[in-house]
Amino acid sequence: MRNLEARGSLAGSLLVAHPSMLDPNFRRTVLFLSNHDPNDGALGVIINRPLDKNVSELVTEVPPAGLANVPVFLGGPVGKNQLMFAAFEWQKGSGLKLNHDVSGNEFSGHTTDEPMAVCAFVGYAGWEAGQLELEMKQKSWIIQKPTRAIMKPDRLPKLWFDIMRGLGPWYKMLAEAPDDPSLN
Repeated sequence: MRNLEARGSLAGSLLVAHPSMLDPNFRRTVLFLSNHDPNDGALGVIINRPLDKNVSELVTEVPPAGLANVPVFLGGPVGKNQLMFAAFEWQKGSGLKLNHDVSGNEFSGHTTDEPMAVCAFVGYAGWEAGQLELEMKQKSWIIQKPTRAIMKPDRLPKLWFDIMRGLGPWYKMLAEAPDDPSLN
């Protein structure tokens, strides 16, 4: 965790909601931070809230060529009236990057066995300068480095729970606790 924070920018990192986070917009979410600058703010998308629909099921117009069957995720609480396409690309030496310059033809051969390639997001998450850093000081988020293994589409709906279990018994217990402890 310290190495990611020491470099200044958290772009390319996973932002994992702490189990104590109660904000319904981010409760039990995992976000991919595509942009981050402590002086300018941050931008990311939630990657573990699939809508179980593809683009053609959500749009009234004919989708761009090659993008009709792209899976759609709830990307965040901002701009929910927008559909944004993005391609996750693994770049040697610099990790995972999010590319918004997407053309359907170049991704038409994508299979669900590959780590995420192209997705569509309804909405996004954004933070003003200093806001994310303040939330991190309040222990609202846990920073993780993405790996090819955890970014597989079939793992995304359970990604938050998988990460919590991997952090140790304390986080596993917090993750499995009911929202209302009196129900336990």
